[in-house]
Amino acid sequence: MGLESRAVGRSDYPTELPLREVLVLARHCSGGVILGFEQYRSLKGIEKPGTEQELKQDFPRSFATPWNHIEAGILFAQSLPLLIFRERGMAGGIFDPGVTDVFVHDMPSGAGRSKDEEEALDGVFLKWQAEVRHRYYAL
Repeated sequence: MGLESRAVGRSDYPTELPLREVLVLARHCSGGVILGFEQYRSLKGIEKPGTEQELKQDFPRSFATPWNHIEAGILFAQSLPLLIFRERGMAGGIFDPGVTDVFVHDMPSGAGRSKDEEEALDGVFLKWQAEVRHRYYAL
């Protein structure tokens, strides 16, 4: 779509603390994409231990990197357009429905999508990039 991607450690390299570098980089961006890939898997555990809401988990649960939540929070606080994707089964923080005014999308699969699914995904990207361009040129 002709947009320039920026990422700490890929296009921009920290000269200070990584968290500060994320903030500095975000100040130069007009939108953000959060990709929730599984970084950790717990086979079983206890959610909210020692509380009335304690819940035993006897099934695998996936977790994304905490950086997804930090970066999304910084971008959201700057009112930047966000596009959020998550792998199936990913939940918590920014990936929970209703946490922000942004719809959380399932990560698109590499192949086998129907024409309708392709068009829907194209529509998501087109809408987001229009908001990013508006933000970029409004500054």
